[in-house]
Amino acid sequence: MSLAPRRDHVLLTPGPTPIHPRAQQALLRPMLGHMDPEVFALNREIQADLRQMYGAGEGTFTALLAGTGSLGMEAGFANLVEPGDEVLVCANGSFGHRMAEMAGRYGARVRLVTAPHGEAIRPEAVAAQLGGVQMVALVHGETSTGVLNPLPEIAELVRGSGALLTVDAVTTAGMEPFEMERWGVDYAYTGAQKCLSAPPGLAPVAVSDRALARFEARRTAVPLWYADFGGLRDYWERQTYHHTVPVNLHYALHAALRAALDEGLPQRQHRAAQVGRAILQTLAPLGFSPYVERAAERLPTVLALRLPPGFDDAGIRQALRVREISVTGGLGPTAGLIWRLGLMGETARPEPYRALMLALEELLGERGLAARFDEAVYGAARTVPA
Repeated sequence: MSLAPRRDHVLLTPGPTPIHPRAQQALLRPMLGHMDPEVFALNREIQADLRQMYGAGEGTFTALLAGTGSLGMEAGFANLVEPGDEVLVCANGSFGHRMAEMAGRYGARVRLVTAPHGEAIRPEAVAAQLGGVQMVALVHGETSTGVLNPLPEIAELVRGSGALLTVDAVTTAGMEPFEMERWGVDYAYTGAQKCLSAPPGLAPVAVSDRALARFEARRTAVPLWYADFGGLRDYWERQTYHHTVPVNLHYALHAALRAALDEGLPQRQHRAAQVGRAILQTLAPLGFSPYVERAAERLPTVLALRLPPGFDDAGIRQALRVREISVTGGLGPTAGLIWRLGLMGETARPEPYRALMLALEELLGERGLAARFDEAVYGAARTVPA
């Protein structure tokens, strides 16, 4: 097996995404110690930038966990749930059900609000279950099905209940509107390799003052030492040792996050929507259709497309892989039924999807896909570089 780098691989998956050039460059920095003053200065900049990305209030505790987004998920339950707590989990896909499993492992009495795959959680179903719960947990954008859940409406309901609100922002933060302070979100997390196009291995988190107060009022020790909020605050705020952080990943995340903020979150949201519309317009005549029927419930950063009848899902994806193009199929019950096309970070650009259209022209014998895609993106009057 060759270990030569693949310079031209086209990565169209719902994560990881291609690394931003500024993050790639940051990985080449010489190593510094995790207790170095320069690293602490870098961390302070990261914290401030995360507050801006999440729409968090001044002074909100932000940090990077040394793990992927699943560690961000687990840390919320480990720190904010005690045995016997009532936790309401909204589950309409694989990651909502993962939340329920994690909450249960930390001793929660889990209540579920569900919706069929391809449909959003209904706020009225949440309202009916709110009584007596200490936490509500919601996936903002369900990666497994391409559904955008109505976070602002659910957050408004939760605010009046006294419960904490934990939000999985893995496919939204950094690419879609996220207003932590205004909506009343208490704990949010994402993964570096998603909308920010940084290398995998970090989970940016934000913790409200209300959540920290709940943490400090715990009656039992946090069972997950590695991501204990107290230990994290020792390192990130008091600059004392807790564990060795992946310094070079911090530099890469910092570069990618700055690139996102420099570009502007509204601009990033616009290009994801633009490319998504162009993909759908190009592939619809072949029989591809949106898996999520209601347009308002479609997740702009993960386009879930129902495959045409008789479409050779595994065969076509394998043929694309031979051509250095990676496309992701369905997960669990949607395997063989849908494709999930990533539109996060550096993937949400026309060039990689034009490469997909050229490959599909060859594999499906459908000429003109690339030209149709170009027209959908740029308009008939624009000249598109070859």
